[in-house]
Amino acid sequence: MTTPDSDSLLAEQLLRLTRRVHRIQKHHLERSGLGVTPAQARLLRTLAHCDSPPRMADLAERLEVVPRAITTLVDGLEGSGKVRRVPDPTNRRVIRIELTEDGRKALRQLRGARVSAAEEILDPLTDLERQVLSGLLDALVDGNPERGPKHDHGHGQVDGHRQGQGQGQGREQGRAC
Repeated sequence: MTTPDSDSLLAEQLLRLTRRVHRIQKHHLERSGLGVTPAQARLLRTLAHCDSPPRMADLAERLEVVPRAITTLVDGLEGSGKVRRVPDPTNRRVIRIELTEDGRKALRQLRGARVSAAEEILDPLTDLERQVLSGLLDALVDGNPERGPKHDHGHGQVDGHRQGQGQGQGREQGRAC
């Protein structure tokens, strides 16, 4: 059973881990030589998951940022030839954002940088620990309130679920804009 003090410690550990992940990913991005910021990389990854070129407002909503931030990101990526603005075929007042071939190449390189960063971050963990961590992160990301009381039953089960089941892996894959 957790206490307010242990929850506070967990929150601090999560914040420290988040900062470490960001720092390591940023370092790997810089080493890639692509000249892409973490925010631009996130926008490129989002575009890659869209079924069709989205509007900037759709990107802002998906990335949970203000539309002005998307304009700045798109300006930078368009300037480097990784995305382009295209008119909507059904409404010429609407502008959509699409990946260019250079953007697709950059995405392939960015994937390599992300894999390298993940390997560095996860290196201290065994395969079993990674599996358990995946399941725990799924629960935190999903914020599943239906799980019931939060305590270990002493049999490797938390909240009625086996640790490390890894439910919901790959949730971000295939989501349309």
